[in-house]
Amino acid sequence: MNFQERRTIRKYKKDDIPTEQLEALLFQASRAATMGNMQLYSVVVTRSEEMKEKLSPLHFGQPMVKEAPVVLTFCADFNRFTQWCKQRNADAGYDNILSFMNAVSDTLLYVQAFCTLAEETGLGTCYLGTTLYNPQGIIDLLKLPKLTFPVATITVGVPNECPEQPDRLPHLAYIHEETYQSYTPNQLDIIYYFKEQLEENQKFVEINKKENLAQVFTDCRYTRKDNEAMSAGLLEALKKQGFL
Repeated sequence: MNFQERRTIRKYKKDDIPTEQLEALLFQASRAATMGNMQLYSVVVTRSEEMKEKLSPLHFGQPMVKEAPVVLTFCADFNRFTQWCKQRNADAGYDNILSFMNAVSDTLLYVQAFCTLAEETGLGTCYLGTTLYNPQGIIDLLKLPKLTFPVATITVGVPNECPEQPDRLPHLAYIHEETYQSYTPNQLDIIYYFKEQLEENQKFVEINKKENLAQVFTDCRYTRKDNEAMSAGLLEALKKQGFL
């Protein structure tokens, strides 16, 4: 697969994904890098219509949750490793934020490996950024034990669309040589010029009655109020799961 051609797929055919095929992809993805070879992740596979119905509102009703044949919830998981340590009379000190971050890193590496492998076989995937917006609801529904936490949700299926690729920033936006280089006003104008000039983004500005695209992000899409409210929920869920 040419990675430059990859697309996020939100519409799927009704074709199911055989269990053997899915498990093979998930097993192959376990070759992704992992801290200390601990594999600090687990994945909950959702196929039933009943569970998709329950998951859907937790992801703000995004249609692909109910329409995809498979929904995968990838979890940062220190529960399994901790239980093994206790069974072997080893002192497990993983109920802390460092361990959470290590498990999150492991999980996201595993997620990306799975998505790349799945797309190479012709499947389509969509990464749902809503997983961290309402973690407690997902924790309760999927019955996640202490020291596990939902990090990413991926819908998977046979593509029923070939959407246009969204824009990406030029490489000078994110590549820094040796040390981080602060951005000048002129550099920021250059970096975001193409994004700001896209017709669809200019329409967003007009529809939302804003001065510019940045204000659409800050005032409409990802607001301070929402971010602070969801951050509070995230912290509370982390406490309940034993990481804080």
